[in-house]
Amino acid sequence: MLLSMTGFGSAHVETDTHTISIELKSLNSKSMDLNLRIPRSLSDKELEIRNLISKSLVRGKINLTIEVNKNKSGATRSKINLELLKQYYQELEQAAGALNAQSPDLFRLALHMPDVLLTEATDDVKQEEVAWEQVAPLLQQAINNFNTFRADEGKALTSEIVSYIDRIRILLAEVDKHDPTRVEQIRQRIQGHLQEISSAEAFNQNRFEQEMIYYIEKLDIAEEKVRLINHLHYFTETVYLPEPTGKKLAFISQEIGREINTIGSKANDATIQHLVVEMKEELEKIKEQLNNIL
Repeated sequence: MLLSMTGFGSAHVETDTHTISIELKSLNSKSMDLNLRIPRSLSDKELEIRNLISKSLVRGKINLTIEVNKNKSGATRSKINLELLKQYYQELEQAAGALNAQSPDLFRLALHMPDVLLTEATDDVKQEEVAWEQVAPLLQQAINNFNTFRADEGKALTSEIVSYIDRIRILLAEVDKHDPTRVEQIRQRIQGHLQEISSAEAFNQNRFEQEMIYYIEKLDIAEEKVRLINHLHYFTETVYLPEPTGKKLAFISQEIGREINTIGSKANDATIQHLVVEMKEELEKIKEQLNNIL
């Protein structure tokens, strides 16, 4: 079954300490063209990531984005500015004494004064170690989702391309059906010319017969029809192979085009020429879609 060259896959996970998001996108390309956007903490894993992507996705213009962020709950902690707390408490205590006021909540009031509670970043969790342990399986999940997307798109492309091949096969059957009429028309034309020139003084019967044989063989399209139908069968078989077949199908389509062109050039018949034009139109549709095939 065909696989689409374009694709999309993502995966996301959130833990107590990290949020990890992975996104894969691809467009058409004749080779593997991989662009990475990964955190600095994963830079030592770049070669491993590239090898995994190249092996799994084969080819395409692929963009991989990996984001690893620490959650607020795991990235910060509170710290008491003890000196400032003492200063606020003493000042509040002095003020309460001066005013003969009750002071049961001085500590709580001092604790909530400005800049007493400080929030600072913590490095208790090493981002690189935690991130890669969770990035590796998550990356594989994104790849699996990506390949599922490619397969789904490939099913639609398979149906479309096979319909074009079937249309060429139908048109070729019309060519085969009309070919005896074409041959008879050529024979009648030759007989008419023969009657005109046989009375000429310089007429050479042997030379004429040799040239007619050459002429008839040159117009014969039997071999081209056989080769074309074989190419069509081979193309259809290749479509359903399990491995990526985009490049192979492109080569087969070139052979199909060669036989169609030869039939058109040798036919010397308006009806067949029209059928050849229609076959070429279907073949162009196939070639256009093959650009989207892995």
